[in-house]
Amino acid sequence: MHYDLMDLRVFLAVVDEGNLSRGAQRCNLAPSSVSLRIKDLEATFGSALLQRKPRGVAPTAAGLVLAEHARRCLAQLEQMHADLQPFAHGITGRVVLFANNNAISSFLPDDLGRFLGAHPAVRITLEERNSNDVIAAVAQGRADLGVVVTESEHPALAFFPYRSDELVMLVSLDSPLRRGGRAIRFAECLGEPFVSLQPGAAIHTFLLNHASALGARLDIRIRVSGYRAIARLVASGAGIGVVPRSALEPGDDTRLAVLALDEPWARRELRICVRRDAEPHFWRDALVRELRAPPAGGGAT
Repeated sequence: MHYDLMDLRVFLAVVDEGNLSRGAQRCNLAPSSVSLRIKDLEATFGSALLQRKPRGVAPTAAGLVLAEHARRCLAQLEQMHADLQPFAHGITGRVVLFANNNAISSFLPDDLGRFLGAHPAVRITLEERNSNDVIAAVAQGRADLGVVVTESEHPALAFFPYRSDELVMLVSLDSPLRRGGRAIRFAECLGEPFVSLQPGAAIHTFLLNHASALGARLDIRIRVSGYRAIARLVASGAGIGVVPRSALEPGDDTRLAVLALDEPWARRELRICVRRDAEPHFWRDALVRELRAPPAGGGAT
């Protein structure tokens, strides 16, 4: 393959501008140089990449495929440079942490802030995934450690307790579901419209599956991106919603009713997972120790 990154950048510039001369100007090159680079690309791939139009050029079918791949390649290279840049400024370590939405929305921010405050030369890549995806990523080595909610074991992973939480039902203050504030069964709520997280969120899928097991479907009135939006919409009377208790903020119980769910699955035990056979990793192990430490102030887990 006789082409380089500059050839790909030039090609994308011409495609984006829809004009060879403007693409050349964008790359600070002469139009003749740009034309030659594109001809070389076409010779390499054995296919025409651009077609002339009355007012410029447009990619052919092959050109569209090349443009798609070129954008991905160049974006990955930019990300590589961004990930490596901190090391040139004294960064000594990097940890990849995958966690579910529950942990990221509640416990991890304080714990990670404390860890990074003590170790400013470390960078953490934090990605949100559902628990099954987290387990797969850690087992395959794509993540250094994970935080999940699962009772099952995995032969390749070691698990450690992290925090305890529970799912609760939020309803408006005038909702008939309150009934003296007693714990409520999930089946009792299925006739009400729900405020839910977006499709793909672990808790969204979790609740859909439990409704399906009861022979019902959730009536989802509105989907939002976070637990705070669920709480505010429930308080306004838009519907009911399920959130982790840890996602509640002081004063929420004055704006809406928080009902315990009388369900065995409402209790959530968050656990840290790492590969059993992973090579020693100083900063990963230091972060695991930080996450396993008792919460600051000795509060509830």
